[in-house]
Amino acid sequence: MALKHVGRIKANRQKLVVAYRTLPGDPYSALVIPTASLPADEHDTLMKAVESAAGQQANEFYEVMQRTSLPDGRNMLVGFHQRGNMRKVATNEVEMTPDTRSALPLDELNNIIAEQKGVALEDLAVGGQTPTTATTQATVEEPVSEVTTPDVLSDDQLAAQYRSQADALFKEAKALREQAEALSPTKKRTTKKKESVET
Repeated sequence: MALKHVGRIKANRQKLVVAYRTLPGDPYSALVIPTASLPADEHDTLMKAVESAAGQQANEFYEVMQRTSLPDGRNMLVGFHQRGNMRKVATNEVEMTPDTRSALPLDELNNIIAEQKGVALEDLAVGGQTPTTATTQATVEEPVSEVTTPDVLSDDQLAAQYRSQADALFKEAKALREQAEALSPTKKRTTKKKESVET
């Protein structure tokens, strides 16, 4: 089964989960979670969230992190931010690995998604939702929740986000249907519908 949001660093093949594919004002950087650095229980919680239906339906994985709790009860997005588990990396240093046979550079994936949506690469990032660039600095005291909760979004921004997610889900469903047809074409029904006769 193909999995979204999982990948690795090209140079050393270090496995990771991509929380944000692009950042506001910095479309060539992503925010990732190197999985090897996590405690076993948090690693398991993270991967269960990735593999869940919600995780696979999410356009950006941080959306699921906002609604997921770590084993100690902390919010996953806030907890990983506060402990420095999220790293800012260049998108051309990351490749997505949806299965054991495939690898697609993250910068190429972002370009494809931007083209499909008919927007500039700079417009892919979700405005007002990404943790500050200080996310990677462990000394930062400001809570992530101040900049990551949906409350900071205007109605227009929220509507745009919903439309973006709907478009992504539609395209994903279409792609899955095409894959299913390639594996086992749908058999056309030969029975004709009986026309009702008006009396």
